[in-house]
Formats: sequence, C-alpha cells, structure tokens
Amino acid sequence: MSEDRQDERKVIALLAVADSAAFEHVYRKHNGAMLRLCAGIVKNQATAEEVVQETWVAVLENIQGFEGRSSLAGWIYAILMNKARTRLKRDGRSISFEDNGEVDSLQAAFDGRGRWKDRPELWDDLTPERILSGKTALDHVARAITRLPPAQRAVLLLRGQADLDPAEICDILDISAANMRVLLHRARLAIRDTLDELQEPSVGAAEVRR
Repeated sequence: MSEDRQDERKVIALLAVADSAAFEHVYRKHNGAMLRLCAGIVKNQATAEEVVQETWVAVLENIQGFEGRSSLAGWIYAILMNKARTRLKRDGRSISFEDNGEVDSLQAAFDGRGRWKDRPELWDDLTPERILSGKTALDHVARAITRLPPAQRAVLLLRGQADLDPAEICDILDISAANMRVLLHRARLAIRDTLDELQEPSVGAAEVRR
C-alpha cells in the first residue's frame, strides 16, 4: 500500500471518530475549490456556500460508511455534485457537462500527456520583476477560472486542484473520457491565453522605450 493511501486511511479513521484536527485538515484542503466549483454550477455565491456546507455535514454523517471505492476527495466531490444537482433540480434547472467539440485543434498546443508543448513566456526566464508580478498573474488566472464555462471549470478544478484521477472525474460529472479531455484542454488553453495577455502590456512598453 502506498504511503499516500496509508495516510488517507488514517485521516478517514480519524474523521470517523470526529477528530477535529483531521476535519480541519480536509476542510482547508478542499473547501476553497469546492466553493469555486459549486459557484460555477449554481451561479450564486450564497447558494454555493449553502450547498458546500450541506456537503460537509453529509461527509461527517456518512464517513463511517465510506468503503474506499474511490479516493476520499473523489467521494467528497461526488457528494458535492449530487447536492448541487439536487439544488438545481429544486430550482427548476439542470446542467450537462458534455462537450462534443473537436479536440484536434486543441491538441496542437499540448503533448500526448496534456502538457504544453510551448509554455507561456510568462513562466520562462523568471526575473525579479516577474517574481514580484506573480500575485498579479495569480489574480489574473483566478479571474479567468471564474469566467470559464461550468463544465470546463469543473474539470479544471477537479483535475488541477482536487488532483482526482480522470476516471473519478468522469464518474462524478457523468461524462466520457474523451469529453473530459476536451474540456480540460479547452480550460487549459483559456488559462494559457490569459497568461499570454499579461505579456502584451510589457511588449508595448518596450516598444515605447525604443
């Protein structure tokens, strides 16, 4: 058994006996991403906070019945997604995460493992000025994530922040592996474009100085 798996089993055991430190650890690790994911689905921050709170209550109430068929994070996000869908249904709405767009044009920017073939220039040759502007870049990316379509945001957060396996993401969102890849590529490409935009003002300033 891997060390990560052993650590997760310990956390689950502690949660089952209502260990406050274990809950705080899991809460801090996932709550922010859960809020961002849910807000993109229900389209209302206050409602998202309610759904996330309901999810944590359900986690604590049902942790003793967790059978370990998925990761703990996968189980938590599955509960969140069910709660969000229930709220949408109650409000007379629904959501689909399917995306039938072609992935071929997107793959030009990435290699076979989903990594950029050419990273944004912002990430190369770090200078003190670029390090100091890091917060600006992070803020810019955070805003870009909030502007992503719900499906792209969901896949990006589940893969990038929750670090879930692709199979778990497909199960949680009820989408195919192909669609999951399309959504992830589109989201990454949008973030790349956002990072590239940060270069444009500096290029203009350089031209002026000449």
